[in-house]
Amino acid sequence: MANLSIDFKKMVELLLNQRPEIDAEHIKEMIDEKKRKVGAGYLTDQGALFLVAADLGVSFENIPKLSSGIKDLYVGAKEVSITGRIMNIYPIRKFTKRDTNEETLNRTLTVYDKDSCIKIKLWENNQIKIPEEMGLHPGDLIKLSRCYVKSGPDGKPIISLGSNGTIDRVSNDDNYIPSIDSKAITVDDVKEPQDNVIITGQVNSNPRISEFNNIRGNLGKSLQMQISNNANSRSLRVIIWNIDETRIPNVFNTGIQVTLLGVRIKPGNPQYGNGDFEIHGDEGTVLQFPSSPMELEVMPLRLLSIGMETQDNVNCLAIDRDSKFLSVVIDRALVPNEMAPNTMIECVPSRIFGNSITLSRDKSYIRIIENDLSFPNLSNFGSKVKDIQVSGNPYIVEAIVLHNPNTTEVNTRTGTVPVTDTLIGDDTGEIRLVGWRDQSPYLDKLNIGERIKVIGVVGNNGKDGKVEITLKPYSSILKIS
Repeated sequence: MANLSIDFKKMVELLLNQRPEIDAEHIKEMIDEKKRKVGAGYLTDQGALFLVAADLGVSFENIPKLSSGIKDLYVGAKEVSITGRIMNIYPIRKFTKRDTNEETLNRTLTVYDKDSCIKIKLWENNQIKIPEEMGLHPGDLIKLSRCYVKSGPDGKPIISLGSNGTIDRVSNDDNYIPSIDSKAITVDDVKEPQDNVIITGQVNSNPRISEFNNIRGNLGKSLQMQISNNANSRSLRVIIWNIDETRIPNVFNTGIQVTLLGVRIKPGNPQYGNGDFEIHGDEGTVLQFPSSPMELEVMPLRLLSIGMETQDNVNCLAIDRDSKFLSVVIDRALVPNEMAPNTMIECVPSRIFGNSITLSRDKSYIRIIENDLSFPNLSNFGSKVKDIQVSGNPYIVEAIVLHNPNTTEVNTRTGTVPVTDTLIGDDTGEIRLVGWRDQSPYLDKLNIGERIKVIGVVGNNGKDGKVEITLKPYSSILKIS
C-alpha cells in the first residue's frame, strides 16, 4: 500500500511550485478551514488539499494514483483502489433519476477494512449482477480498482464502480482485515450509537413480522424481536426494516443464536422498549445462524379458537402438549370440514415463526385426530379480570357484558378504521374489550347482560392508562346460555 504521507507532501510541493506566492503555512490554514467548514468529520488533510487546490486553480493530474484505506477516501477522489471484506450485499432496487425521471437499477455492497467501512454502488445490468456472477458472499475479500468517490444522500463518501471500475476476488486472505466472526460484538459490548455493526445474541422473544408504510408510501414489512446476552441479563430490541421473508429460516424459534450483519446501534425509544439501545437493520442486513436449520416435523395441536376468516386463510388459536399458545394461519383449501374449538389436529407446518405457525396449501399437511384426554384443552385455561396484565400472551376470559358496544372511526397512518369497544366484568372487576378493524363487528353483536367467553385476547395499555383487552385475528367470542 502506498505511503499516503509522502504522497501528501508531493501534492503540497506541486501546489507550491505552481503557486509560489503561497507558503506552506498558508496552505495548512486553508486545509484546516476546509475541514472545519466543508467536510467536518469526513475530510482528511489530503481530501481537503484537493478542495484547496481546486480553489487555487491547481491540478494534480500528474500525481500518481493512490491506493488507500477506506478511512483515507474523500468525496471527489478518482482512480481509487481499495481492498475490503464484504459485510452485506443489498438486493437490486429500482431508482428514478431526478434530472431525467428515468427508471434505472442499482445495488449496494458494504465493505470494510481494519479501520473503517463504506458502501459501494453498482449500476445497471452490467454491474448489478456481479455478486451472483462472482459468487460473492459476506466475508469474502475483494479488491476494487479504478473507482471514484462521491457524496451519498447522508453526505458521507460512497464508492461508485463507474464504467471502468472492476471488482476482483482476493485469494490470499490476509488477516489484516478482520473476519466476520472476529469483528462481531455481543449485546454486552453495546455502549454507544454506531453504524455498520456485526452483532451476535440469543433470540429471547417471539419474532414477529409487522407491516408499515415506508417514506415512499409503499407497504413494507419489518422483523421485530429481542436479542440478549448468554446470561439473559441484558436484552436489546431489534427491528429489521424492509425484511425479505424468504431470507428467514422456516423454523425461527426463541432461544436460537443469531448474528446480524450490517446494523445500526441507536438510542432506544422508551415507548417501545426498556429504554436501552436498539438495533436497526434494513433490506441489506444479513441474518446468520450458527446451527443447522431445524426440520419441520408433525405436530399435534388442540384448536382453542376459530377466528377471522379471509378469502385465503382461517386464523386460529391452538395449544401444544406443553400448554404453549400458538397462532395458526391455515390455507382455506386445507381446512377440514369438522374443524371446531377443542378439536385436535395433526399437522406439518410450512413455517414456524416464534409462536406463529403457517399451514400453506403447497407445503403443509393437516388432519383431525382422535381426542387425547391427556392433552390440554379449553377448560384448563381461564383468567379473572383482576389478573390480566399487559402481555403478548393470549387470555381466555369468562364475563358479563356491562355496556352497549360503541363504534368510532379512528384515523391511522393507513387511513380511517372502525374501532368498537364495550365493558365486560366478572366477580373480580371490570375491563374494556376492544376490537379494531375486522374484529370490530364481533363486538357489535353483543348485548348488555350476556354471558360470554372471550378466547384469545391480549392485554394492552388503554388510552386512560388502564389495562384493556384487544381482539386478535385468531380471537373468538362464545355466548354462554
